[in-house]
Amino acid sequence: MNPAILEWSAVGFSILGVWLMAQRRMLAWPVGLISVGLYALVFAEAKLYSDTLLQGAFGLFLLYGWLNWRKQAQAEGQIIIAPLASRQWTRDLSIGIAFGIALGAAMHTYTDAALPWLDAMLAALSLVAQWWQARRHSAAWWLWIVVDVVYVGMYAVKSLHATAGLYLVFVGLAAMGLRAWKNEESRGRSQVSPAA
Repeated sequence: MNPAILEWSAVGFSILGVWLMAQRRMLAWPVGLISVGLYALVFAEAKLYSDTLLQGAFGLFLLYGWLNWRKQAQAEGQIIIAPLASRQWTRDLSIGIAFGIALGAAMHTYTDAALPWLDAMLAALSLVAQWWQARRHSAAWWLWIVVDVVYVGMYAVKSLHATAGLYLVFVGLAAMGLRAWKNEESRGRSQVSPAA
């Protein structure tokens, strides 16, 4: 397949998948699986090996999230947001950072990866964000915003301009998702709060 067509196809499916995720729709999961498959090919051609591996891990998290959300779905197909404990937040980020350092060292030592340390850390933190999303935590959107901003610069440097543009769109979609999930989280709390 033509590299430009491949990249633009991945962009289209990715935008649709993130928009559906922000809306808390089940269809986000299969659309996401298509987008990670396409992006695995894009990143392999660009020698961004950590991102290539990340797509495989995303595929596993997407399958897990799909199953987890199906168990938690309300009648209209949306899910209820779950709180993220501060102990879990600290643990998950610590594991992500440690994994990013280890992956960066491996990519730097054993491959010709472009930007091995940055690519590895972004991949690791993306896994944390994906895990939180699969577990229905609105904090995932905060982490996506930070990661996506840095990804914009990395992809621009690698001349993946459509993907850099996609990640700029992701920043906006993540902000939209954060707002929507926080509103739903607040609405859920007010419904279970005792009347004054």
